[in-house]
Amino acid sequence: MKLFHLYPKENIEGENPWSPWYDKAFGFVVRAENEEEARKLANEEGGDETGDVSHSVYRTGGNPWLDANFSECVELTGKGDKGVVIRDFASA
Repeated sequence: MKLFHLYPKENIEGENPWSPWYDKAFGFVVRAENEEEARKLANEEGGDETGDVSHSVYRTGGNPWLDANFSECVELTGKGDKGVVIRDFASA
């Protein structure tokens, strides 16, 4: 299995599935065999940015986690720049 980091692309022109920001998922680290499977797993766990949700801005019938025009899916390896991949933070 491989690890994949999925996150929204920056500067999306036109209809942005992550606008407004609430009730949305903004990133995943997924264990999967390949990118296609990683995208499907992320899509299954998404918020209102996924699917044909009547109150979602993204009403084209697609799913941004499955669409490379809206999201990045990068395989994580030990190589690359240092940085935090995911942060689980709660504030009151």
